[in-house]
Amino acid sequence: MELKRVVVTGLGALTPIGNTADEYWKNLILGTSGAAMITQFDASKFKTQFACEVKGFDYLDHFDRKEGRKLDQFSQYAMVVAEEAIKNSGIDLDSVDLSRVGVIWGSGIGGLKTFQDECMAFALGDGTPRFNPFFIPKMIADIASGHISIKYGFRGPNFTTVSACASSTNALIDSFNYIRLGKAKVMVTGGSEAAVNEAGVGGFNALKALSTNNENFASASRPFDSTRDGFVLGEGAGCVILEELDHALARGANILAELAGGGLSADAYHMTAPHPEGIGASSVMRYALEDAEMHRNEIDYINVHGTSTPLGDVAESRAIKDVFGDDAYNLNISSTKSMTGHLLGAAGAIEAIACIKACQEDIVPPTINWANADPELDSKLNFTFNKAQKRVVRAAMSNTFGFGGHNTAAIFKKY
Repeated sequence: MELKRVVVTGLGALTPIGNTADEYWKNLILGTSGAAMITQFDASKFKTQFACEVKGFDYLDHFDRKEGRKLDQFSQYAMVVAEEAIKNSGIDLDSVDLSRVGVIWGSGIGGLKTFQDECMAFALGDGTPRFNPFFIPKMIADIASGHISIKYGFRGPNFTTVSACASSTNALIDSFNYIRLGKAKVMVTGGSEAAVNEAGVGGFNALKALSTNNENFASASRPFDSTRDGFVLGEGAGCVILEELDHALARGANILAELAGGGLSADAYHMTAPHPEGIGASSVMRYALEDAEMHRNEIDYINVHGTSTPLGDVAESRAIKDVFGDDAYNLNISSTKSMTGHLLGAAGAIEAIACIKACQEDIVPPTINWANADPELDSKLNFTFNKAQKRVVRAAMSNTFGFGGHNTAAIFKKY
């Protein structure tokens, strides 16, 4: 069976550093930090009091009040970026076979705020079970893909991938496979997350996963810096329109990049910690290269998982050296989480967009906030510290890893 080629024809983003894909990309290249003190609840008693929140978002700008109140924030974010990406793709929905258009979405947690609020209201009440009738459909992680399909009438494959912080890259790879196997012509894919709330911050604090650098919050997300002390929680969404190449050409689409391959692996090691030698990360990068039928010297940029945790950054850098050998020193490597924070299940979607734009515009976004060398990291690797770097980007790899040992990697290349 001949596999179909898959291309990118539309983008949408809602992030802590930009509420559209273009604004997000512009601020990535400028090296803008999205971190600030938390505004969505009183965090004064929490160990971590800052996060990378989406800014200037009012759901009433996108939904009427009645409709918006039926959606958890993660679904609101999903609907907004899907609309942007569909418009950006230029696809005429009246002339497309909607039974061949699917939605695969990623979210690591889903409607956490809804779950928290409903349970707190019951716990603080008199014991009478008074739950919002939309409690369950607002909270379940699959509902975002359902809402997108209902709004546009997409009747193709439809589900949500849940693999912690790898969720939306899983969604991208699944969507890629459905198209290249001939099961769909167009896929709306990406991910969304909205966990900047008491349960989200408190839970990650209890794991000792978050930075507690409240005094220097703007620069607290500092991947590969020896003083890093944990990740900075982010929120938002990203959406990518994937399309069978022949379908895109037939309608005269503006092709942004090609999705060449993807890899999936497991660490099979620990619930939350990465394998110290990066065994799962090495495997997934190799699988992605094999799937794309590409040699390691054809990759110019890796957007790393790079969460700014002491263990994770070292393990991933070791894995890159293991896979790429001497070619590792010709790569640009950067962690855009230094700017956006960690969007959990939505991280892979917005980082895929960064890779796509890097291939389009031949510029690599930086790893900001770096000042102190880590002796455990190879100083000869180019981590693109503090300033964007111009170079020809023939192909870019996006790595995302999740609690539970889930590893994903996707490769985008110039069309």
